[in-house]
Amino acid sequence: MPPFGPPGELIDSRTRIAVVFGGRSSEHGVSCLTAADVIAALDPLRYDVIPIGIAPDGRWVLESSDLDRFRITEGQLPQVDASGTGIALRASAAGELVVNEPDDVPRTLGQVDVVFPVLHGPWGEDGTLQGLLEMADVRYVGAGVLASAIGMDKEFMKTALTAAGLPQLPYAVVRPREWEHDAATVRETVTALGYPVFVKPARGGSSLGISRVDSADQLDDAIDLAREYDPKVVVEAGAIGARELECGVLEGVGGGAPESSVLGEIRLVDDSPHLFYDFEAKYVDGSAVLDAPAHVSDEVSERLRGWAVTAFEAIGAEGLARVDFFLLGGDTMVVNEINTMPGFTPTSMFPRVWAATGLDYAALVDRLVTAALERRTGLR
Repeated sequence: MPPFGPPGELIDSRTRIAVVFGGRSSEHGVSCLTAADVIAALDPLRYDVIPIGIAPDGRWVLESSDLDRFRITEGQLPQVDASGTGIALRASAAGELVVNEPDDVPRTLGQVDVVFPVLHGPWGEDGTLQGLLEMADVRYVGAGVLASAIGMDKEFMKTALTAAGLPQLPYAVVRPREWEHDAATVRETVTALGYPVFVKPARGGSSLGISRVDSADQLDDAIDLAREYDPKVVVEAGAIGARELECGVLEGVGGGAPESSVLGEIRLVDDSPHLFYDFEAKYVDGSAVLDAPAHVSDEVSERLRGWAVTAFEAIGAEGLARVDFFLLGGDTMVVNEINTMPGFTPTSMFPRVWAATGLDYAALVDRLVTAALERRTGLR
């Protein structure tokens, strides 16, 4: 890291990027994995990278530049080291990052050109960090406050996608008061969907807290598990036997229309112990296969790529998003969800579908940073 300089003054001509990762959500470790790969992809001749970790308890720290530390070790996900130097983001037009030294004398790291938030889940992907950066007048990669919040909350995401005319599976929302005071009505509503169903935290990701429920006697435990991650729960009709397809979307260059990638497909290996593409299948035991491009007809590809752009615009997304679909058989297709900060390791689906489209990982990261630098702050 270069020497510290006066407030708001860059030490060299490189673009200064603060990569923010970790966070308070249950997807903390996944965020650390993503950050390591994003930082590694940023050309040090062009970018001055400041790694900032948010510990599980919410403390902000200047993190280690040792990227090897942010890898899965013996099946364990990495975690931000909370013993590092404390950070505060000063809410000023200069967008300055201030280091709190042991003697409480702040030193300025200098003006930050752009923040690259690679946080997954609540308290980072849901508009909270984006709101902080908007108040500080700092440019950042990805969706804004409203789009991030809608994309994070499956209830309002589904409402927005329905308004845009995109087909979805039947679902029910279980709010805290309903479950705590009238669980019988909730059970009736879910039964009307028909089993099996999938029970999910309404504001979560990485398939954490999700259960497949095949009968009514399994429902209560599944809802209780989901509520460990989020007091609000979404229950969706099961897409059993459907093909899971995903599409990446990028903000258009120079104010142009959003662009969609080729489709990718997720498949579980034949001997997988998992009933669906859950957290362990995604990140731990490698029992899932990701095909990019997916083997689908041109008609299916064209329609879903168009739907992906429609979903992107329906929530007002910026920067990037991944849109997931179910191919139920024949020509029947539905939208599953949109994710405004998808998994971003080189083996994740979002970078893989863009690589298959012709944009490799480093070029993808560079395009996202360039788009963020070109986008004005504030209302737009």
